[in-house]
Amino acid sequence: MQYRKLGNTELEVSVICLGTMTWGEQNTRFEAFEQMDYAFAQGVNFFDTAELYPIPPRADTYGQTEVIIGEWLKKTGNRDRIVLASKIAGPGEGWIDHIRKGRTRFNRANLQAALEASLRRLQVDCIDLYQLHWPERNTNFFGKLGFEPGDESDLTPVAETLALLQEFVQAGKIRYVGLSNETPWGIMRFLQAAERLDLPRVVSVQNPYSLLNRSYEVGAAEVSWREHCGLLAYSPLGFGVLSGKYLNGARPPGARLTLFPDYTRYSSPSAEKATAAYAELARANGLDCAQMVLAFANSRPFLTSTIIGATSMEQLRSNIASIDLHLSVEVLQGIEAIHAVHPNPSP
Repeated sequence: MQYRKLGNTELEVSVICLGTMTWGEQNTRFEAFEQMDYAFAQGVNFFDTAELYPIPPRADTYGQTEVIIGEWLKKTGNRDRIVLASKIAGPGEGWIDHIRKGRTRFNRANLQAALEASLRRLQVDCIDLYQLHWPERNTNFFGKLGFEPGDESDLTPVAETLALLQEFVQAGKIRYVGLSNETPWGIMRFLQAAERLDLPRVVSVQNPYSLLNRSYEVGAAEVSWREHCGLLAYSPLGFGVLSGKYLNGARPPGARLTLFPDYTRYSSPSAEKATAAYAELARANGLDCAQMVLAFANSRPFLTSTIIGATSMEQLRSNIASIDLHLSVEVLQGIEAIHAVHPNPSP
């Protein structure tokens, strides 16, 4: 396993981070324990979760992923050897009404409620990295294109949110702060407020990044590199699309897009054409397509960790093994040539 610094902190995190959003939905408690046992044995010391999980978010499964992780930590006694990350949900009226009526904000009442509940479910006293899952404000995330200003009369000021998070740091309930689904403007606003007011500095940004969506490279990657708040890349396989298993209309039994066909972000005709090209590039070079895709993400200089998710042990073993794959110049050139023809089909 390889390790990188989490921002400007003393923490060393594995370049492969174990994603957990299927636990409690597609994966049972037993399967989740098996995944954590294996990943830990392979040197993965970074686990990422969220109060929202599992996905798809439902009232009757809300928080179950954190519960499962907490039970594993208690059983194994591995808390001190794991860098644990979680997130508070942003606003989501109409689709996450089971989380504080969908009106969650990054103010005192919501941050306090979310953090205390996560600590209880995880059975820990402190979360190493506490992230804002998506912005309060109306902006571009979850694949949205075209910026449209919204009503911002009830937004929590950035400085207020950071001041509250500082209280949690001082109380020993969290160690560091991260953002997720953020824009370059948003990242810089948090960094500027922290510098101006001596508040906690953002140490990471968890955004989508894959060969189907390299939009992070425009603007945000430079911020990550220069400001020491590296990318935690989620959906590096585009919901498994980049493994090639959905090509030509295939829908394997039990696969995410088979079970949840409404998740179409990575399934457009243009995304399928790009995926087919990457799959052919991998085949021509004797590579597993999923491992090639993950190895590309792992190699990016602005990246701290690639968040992998798996629903089977076979997938997990393969994904973790991508850390040992170093792509040749020819393969990297092939990737760039495909990207020039099919740029970001799934932003």
